[in-house]
Amino acid sequence: MIGIYHAHAQTFLLILTIVTTLVFAGPIFLIPLTWARWFQWRIPEHTDLAVYFGRCLGAFILIVEGLMLRAALTGEGIVFTFQVLAAVAIFMVIVHIWGAIKRIQPWTETAEIGMYSGLLALALLFYPIAQSQ
Repeated sequence: MIGIYHAHAQTFLLILTIVTTLVFAGPIFLIPLTWARWFQWRIPEHTDLAVYFGRCLGAFILIVEGLMLRAALTGEGIVFTFQVLAAVAIFMVIVHIWGAIKRIQPWTETAEIGMYSGLLALALLFYPIAQSQ
């Protein structure tokens, strides 16, 4: 049932923002190659492009983090934020399934299929009803 926990939507976003900022957005933005090593990626000799793409990805994750934090603290834009969160989860499931099929990613990335599927399920469970915008 979509939105069954809608009364706790802001709390869910606040917790999600803190966790994903510390585990994903911050490290990917600030130390992308270190983060990649934590997740079992083998780093080649030439890394400038990987650092660039890591920082770009980290920047976009930080934008989503900002949306989540604003919605969590103020309730402003909460429906839109959940729509973005669901879209991110869906596309990340697709990205990780593709990588798994092609066998071009470490097992930690394949495991993220479950994480992003779970995130989508949680986003739907906590999806705010339209009146709580």
